[in-house]
Amino acid sequence: MNFIRTEIDDVIIMEPKVHGDKRGYFIETFRADELEEFLGYKINFCQDNESKSSKGVIRGLHYQLPPFAQTKLVRVIQGKVLDVAVDIRKNSPTFGKHVSVELSFENKRQLLVPRGFAHAFVVLENDTIFAYKVDNYYSPECDRGILFNDEALNIDWILNINELNLSEKDKIQPKLAETNDLFEYGVNLYE
Repeated sequence: MNFIRTEIDDVIIMEPKVHGDKRGYFIETFRADELEEFLGYKINFCQDNESKSSKGVIRGLHYQLPPFAQTKLVRVIQGKVLDVAVDIRKNSPTFGKHVSVELSFENKRQLLVPRGFAHAFVVLENDTIFAYKVDNYYSPECDRGILFNDEALNIDWILNINELNLSEKDKIQPKLAETNDLFEYGVNLYE
């Protein structure tokens, strides 16, 4: 597994080694030992999630508050997305900044989105299957979000606004400046 730090150090691109021949391919999509050695701390994934979406669907920007904050390890099984992680740790040097990474069946890349970040993706191909691991269970009481097109975030979703398809919930999320439900930078969110 190849680990690549992005412009926000805590957000990691993971590139598995693909072993392919005329029969197809084989990859290890997750190795706890290698990831934990790279990060220097343990992550205990406890739940796997999967969604199937058509082109133009945006899911996010979502996060959960402590004690149910989540690290996500995301990947695409079929199709293609633009995956986005936004730093929502108050007083972080990268607060309000984001990382955008294309994840696809072809490139097999994964993105590690740590606690303290809001996460979203926009689907770039029909019938895209998106899968991810989380290290904490879903909690409706701790579920929060940020408006996907908040001008302060300046996220380029690649597609035209008339191509986008959002849930009613995601259409009315608050802007980053309007929410008090953020994380403290420098606090260990893994204890």
